[in-house]
Amino acid sequence: MNRKRRTEILIKGSSKIAKKLSLEIEEKYIVKVVEEPNYGLVMVKIREAAKKSLFYIGEVLVTEAKVLIEGKLGIGIVSGNKTELAYCLGVIDAAYNAALEETKSWEKILFCEEIKIKEDSKKREAKILMTKVNFENMNS
Repeated sequence: MNRKRRTEILIKGSSKIAKKLSLEIEEKYIVKVVEEPNYGLVMVKIREAAKKSLFYIGEVLVTEAKVLIEGKLGIGIVSGNKTELAYCLGVIDAAYNAALEETKSWEKILFCEEIKIKEDSKKREAKILMTKVNFENMNS
């Protein structure tokens, strides 16, 4: 599983999973905090549809943390004020970068959470579609 997909699952899914995986590493390895979770602003780029040009739509508050595990750097960045989640993401990222044995068992957990996220998304989408108006019926 690649880094982008893994991080997306951990951010969209339950924060308990990120915390659990992070604790699993903290119990067995020395986690050195390089940069405490702190806040920053990130410019958001968007592509304008008609001209297909890029422009900056604004700024987003992010929380960022950096940690080292066995000499490997891990970075956790998440939008909003979520210091604990940023730290946990950093620990998980460092664990993967260090190719720790524990990460092999995480794949199943992440796949299950990804399925749950997709199911929740489908349910939410179905609720929204129930309110959809059919304008063809309005002319009859």
